[in-house]
Amino acid sequence: MAASNTVRILDGNTFVVSEDTGDIEATPSEPTGLFSIDTRFLSRWVLTVNGERLNALSYDDLQYYEARFFLVPGMATHYVDAKLSIIRERAVGGSFRETLTILNHDEKAVDLEIRMEAGADFADLFQVKDEILNKKGETYAEAEPDRLRLGYRRGNFRRETIIAASRPARYDSNGFAWSIHLEPNEQWDTAIDVQTHAVGPGGRDLRMGLRAHGTERLALQHDLEQWVAKAPKVNTEHEQLASTYRRSLIDLAALRFSPLSLGGQTLPAAGLPWFMTMFGRDSIFTCLQVLPFAPEMSKTTLRILGALQGTRFDDFRDEDPGRILHEMRYGETAAFEEQPHSPYYGSVDATPLFLVLLDEYEKWSGDVALVKELEQECRAALKWIDDYADLVGNGYIWYERRNTDTGLENQCWKDSWDSLSYSDGTLPPFPRATCEVQGYAYDAKMRAARLAREFWGDPAYAEQLEREAAQLKERFNRDWWVDDGGFYALGLDPNGRQCDVLSSNIGHLLWSGIVDDDRAAQIAAHLVGPRLFSGWGVRTLAEGEVRYNPIGYHNGTIWPFDNSFIAWGLRRYGFAEEAATIANGILDAARYFDGRLPEAFGGYQRELTKFPVEYPTACSPQAWSTGTPLLLIRTMLGLEPHEGHLAVDPRLPVGMGRIEVLDIPGRWGRVDAFARGRIDLHNLVD
Repeated sequence: MAASNTVRILDGNTFVVSEDTGDIEATPSEPTGLFSIDTRFLSRWVLTVNGERLNALSYDDLQYYEARFFLVPGMATHYVDAKLSIIRERAVGGSFRETLTILNHDEKAVDLEIRMEAGADFADLFQVKDEILNKKGETYAEAEPDRLRLGYRRGNFRRETIIAASRPARYDSNGFAWSIHLEPNEQWDTAIDVQTHAVGPGGRDLRMGLRAHGTERLALQHDLEQWVAKAPKVNTEHEQLASTYRRSLIDLAALRFSPLSLGGQTLPAAGLPWFMTMFGRDSIFTCLQVLPFAPEMSKTTLRILGALQGTRFDDFRDEDPGRILHEMRYGETAAFEEQPHSPYYGSVDATPLFLVLLDEYEKWSGDVALVKELEQECRAALKWIDDYADLVGNGYIWYERRNTDTGLENQCWKDSWDSLSYSDGTLPPFPRATCEVQGYAYDAKMRAARLAREFWGDPAYAEQLEREAAQLKERFNRDWWVDDGGFYALGLDPNGRQCDVLSSNIGHLLWSGIVDDDRAAQIAAHLVGPRLFSGWGVRTLAEGEVRYNPIGYHNGTIWPFDNSFIAWGLRRYGFAEEAATIANGILDAARYFDGRLPEAFGGYQRELTKFPVEYPTACSPQAWSTGTPLLLIRTMLGLEPHEGHLAVDPRLPVGMGRIEVLDIPGRWGRVDAFARGRIDLHNLVD
């Protein structure tokens, strides 16, 4: 089924992907169906009238959690004079509810057989992603007088889908049906409730009590209205920027979910369809992007990542003491350790980024209590950086693939198998180190030094961390600089040989502050130069490199999140014009995606295309792409938190428009009121 013909609705990690008729006919390799907690609870959901499939007139994407389909019987060649119309309205809120309405437009009465075919393969999302449906348990379908129960059982792992209609129906193991009579201009309707159950001891649902399970439509609407209302107001004469900002706020709301271990609090899922769960790196980056706009996400994320911090050495999960998790899954393959994601710790950047987020969160919120609460977790994270991540013994963070069967080969944000290479295109041996992670480690130590000095009462530790950060910066600028290219290498191999390719990672180095001042101008020039900058954004790998591919996942595509941190880094070093150039390209691209930036898009030169080229399997919505416009707005305003007042950098680049004031809650909100006013950014993308 083509992505352009799919309709997606979601609420946290519960989502439905269907055809534009509302039907679902999933295959083992397609992420279509009703999914929740990494399991497909409906793989078949097909409506017929008198045995005939329906044809789509149109559909309305009403809110992120609901959609409406307008249908008629028959194929496109003969529905013009249809005497019946069918409306399907559906919504998710932890569970799934669909309302059917049949209207008779004929001058004669009609007798109709309405049937819904229903089935569930209970596929693990990993199995769908890997295109392998290998079920080792037992599926069952039980037709009861008032419901249909579909289930899967494998040992103590049990999942069920329970379907019941508001009007009496005839249930069988493959679906349910009604025989109805409609007079002229009469209508008939029924509501179908689909409950998903992760069955625990005593038959109790493991998610009982979580916000995202069983939330009613009206409650979701009220929650969304409150979410948007409390966000900062961006008033601009540029309609597209305002639309993109609002789309970002709504998608952030859609992606909020409650992990089973969190007791009802929410954090952002990474992206639909493949990553509708908790990721350390993705959650942290998203929280950093949206901190001035939705600070509560950061507190929740920090707490749960701290609570699930590594405590032991476990090669299967790539776990070490102090390491922050990479990914948590709740499906069958994780439950039976066919995948290590329960949780999996295979990322080397989430741990330093955890420290970065805590410091940034305190600056915006003044939440000293959380800083003190997480002191031991922070010290453990810093110990991991020094004692467990330095696999070579030269002061850098390295990674190797300890779980060679199901673990990640590359454990940086560019985690595809071929994302790290030498300039001749060959891949380096393990262990490997990437440049941006060393920048994160530098930033983490500098920020942790502030926390130790101001809140932990340990000035000696603060001085030690600052010394270590200074030594790391000096060492890094010596070992990673590519003299004949004028940029930093993407990576190092264990022998110290540079992966001497030009990549977008150098922009993250500016954001972290590890770049020597006398080299920053060269880095800025590369980032907006023709090899990296396409006109739409900065490519992950520069044009001309052996592995460059404009639609290579991490070897030439453009990632909006990547660009937002690059722009932030450019602004940090005073390159406001260059930051504005990147913001221009990304925000201009957003309008071709209806304001919803995807995970990635093609790196083709802008002159070749009238619009950014879609990446075929990009997640959308995706958390850190959703956060991108918010961080770009903050960056272009030069907005920084200060005690008691709003700080806006007056040194704006030419063409940025006029700023009066901004309605943003931050540390000044602890005093008595928010700063209020408006942003005029109408020149930003013109």
